[in-house]
Order: sequence, then C-alpha cells, then structure tokens
Amino acid sequence: MTRSVLVLATVETKSEAIAFFQEAMARNDVQCHILDLSLNAGGEVWHGARKLESMAAVAQKASSLAQQAIEGGASAAVAIGGGTGGEIALQVMRAMPFAFPKMLITTLPFDPRYAVADNAIVIVPTLADICGLNASLRQVLDTSAAMLAGLCKASTTRPHVSEHPSVGITALGATGKAADGLVKALEAEGEEATVFHANGFGGAAYARFARCGTFHTVVDMTTHELTRIHIAGAHVDMPDRLTAARDYGVPQIVLPGGLNFIGLGELSLVPEAYLARSHYAHTPLFTHVQVSEEEMALVAGKLVEVLNASTAPVSLIVPMGGFSHQDAPGCALEAPGLREVFLETARAGLSPKVDLRTIASHINDPLTVSAIMDALRPHLIAREGASNVSASA
Repeated sequence: MTRSVLVLATVETKSEAIAFFQEAMARNDVQCHILDLSLNAGGEVWHGARKLESMAAVAQKASSLAQQAIEGGASAAVAIGGGTGGEIALQVMRAMPFAFPKMLITTLPFDPRYAVADNAIVIVPTLADICGLNASLRQVLDTSAAMLAGLCKASTTRPHVSEHPSVGITALGATGKAADGLVKALEAEGEEATVFHANGFGGAAYARFARCGTFHTVVDMTTHELTRIHIAGAHVDMPDRLTAARDYGVPQIVLPGGLNFIGLGELSLVPEAYLARSHYAHTPLFTHVQVSEEEMALVAGKLVEVLNASTAPVSLIVPMGGFSHQDAPGCALEAPGLREVFLETARAGLSPKVDLRTIASHINDPLTVSAIMDALRPHLIAREGASNVSASA
C-alpha cells in the first residue's frame, strides 16, 4: 500500500525546499500531500493584529484539512518552516492526536518546550535558514525524509496509549528514587506506570494524558509545578495541571514532592534576591531555590483547594522527613519548618473527605513508597473486581 504524508509549509516562500523534500520522499516510496500555510500577503510585510489574525485563520482552516487527511489514511505529518510558517504549523500539529507521528523541520527561532510540552513532535533543526537550497539544507531534508519514511513504514498495530489505562505518576530528579521504587512496586503487582517530568512542561503532557482517559489511578507525587505557576520559574500554560485527573473522576494519591523549592535558570542569571535564600545548582542550567514560609503556605493552600473539590477518592500523604532529595539532614534545602507550614495549612483547610496521611519518612525513602502502595492498593483491587464482574457479564 502506498504510504502518504501531509506536508505543512508556506508554498509562497518555501517552494524550493518543498519540491526537494517531495522528491526525497518519493525516493522512499512515500507520497506527499501539500497543505499550504501561506498568508498570501502578495509580498507585503504584515505586522501586528492583521498578521496574527491571518495566521490564526490559516491555522484553523489547515487544521480542518489536516484532520480530513488523517482520517483519509495519512501516515504522518511534517512541517517545513521558519518563524511564521513554523508557528502556524505548530498550531495545526497541536490540534492533531498527540500520538500521531509529527515532525517539524525548522530554523528553530523559538523555545520549542512551550510548543511541544503536551504533544509528540519530532524537531529537526536546520541550523541554516530555509531560504533557497544549499548543501546543508539538502542534507537535512534528505535525512528527515529517511526518518519520516521509517515512521510511515513502521508497524501501526500497537494500541493507542489510552486503550490500556495505567497509573499516572509525576516525578523529578528530586523525587526520582521514590518514582523508581513506585514503578517497580507497581510492576510487581502487574500494573503499568506512565511517569511525567514535573518541571513546568511535563505537567502539561500529564494533564493531556489525563483528559484522554490514559490513567485509571494517579500518584501526583511531585506537585512542584505549583511553585512555578504561582511563584516563579519557567512553565508552559497548564490551567488544568492539578484538575485534569480530578475532573475525569480518577482516584488520586497526592504528595508535596518538590514543593519546597522554586526551579530557576542557571546560577549566574538568578536574581540576587533569590540567591540570598538557601539554594543549589541542580545542573549547570538549573538552580533550585528554597521557598519562603509564606510561599509554602500559598502553594499548600492552592493544593488544598483543588483536593477539596474532588468527587473521586483522594489521599494526601505528607512525608515529614523531607519533600525533595535536598530537603534532608545536611543537605542544601533542609527545612523541617517548611514541612510544618505545609502540614498546618493542610490540616486547617482540608475537607474531611480527603484522606490525610502523615508519615515520618523522607519522600525518597522506601517506606514512603510502601505508604503510597497502601493508599493505592484499594483502588487497584476495586478496579480488578470491576473488571472481573464486567468479564463475567
């Protein structure tokens, strides 16, 4: 069967690159269907509202045509673009099913984390601008065509992720030992886990998966992104980060993992006011800064509000031995007082329907994994019982 891909590009400005890529795909026995994203400005340079409105209109129309192409059997989508064309293409791709194969060949004139946080898009940097053809761009287009052809020819029999619900888990390096231990504990009970990096961007993917019914239960162990959303730190817009699973009716076990620090950039760029606090260089590019008592009370209150509104079963486990790997004796962010602030806020505001559990262990201690499994197991048993009843019926 002939495979086909959808090519998103501004024919108005990228015709040579499109033609070359089309020939490269043909050599790989894959047909291309071109979806023109041109603004049709007729050579005029548009600015401001006119340009933005035109970009939105083109993206909306292209999204509808792209959906038709996917329903018609397109195997993948690829975009070739710089700034304007790349941004329009990303809007179209973000409207596609998140597991549908997508590739963006681009000069990368923007931070891609914000665009791909909740979608599976392979980004291929061209380095040189897409302006005419040259040896460098030909190599990039040839290589991209080979990769895309491989995606098209790969087996598509594997079921979509949402057809086999798993346990959703949020984690960071700061809570990594707990995540590793929890995944192993779940595997021992025949359960699959899907882990998300709660660094201000991974939470957007976690929320989208939750909206798609991917999880039967959630362990939101690393609610660190609350500090990025309400205090400081880079993050993508994710208004349903803490409510997506709740609103889908998924039982949750929640912990204040990473809630004791703010995730900022490289040490040399951190504002002096934050450097006056306890902090450490997590990596050369990222610095973790301790929250204040007021900030801890703020994010704890935000979490309490969300949990109180849950209609599905929810447990809050507070590991009083430490909320992150550096919140421990002798470490950079050790702060028992902050843990007490969190616990006091939780006790004062939580609804009686929320199961509050306080444990003495550190979040990365095996005892915490055991406590999580104790809270999780009734939900797993109930799910297994419901499955058995359904099967016998």
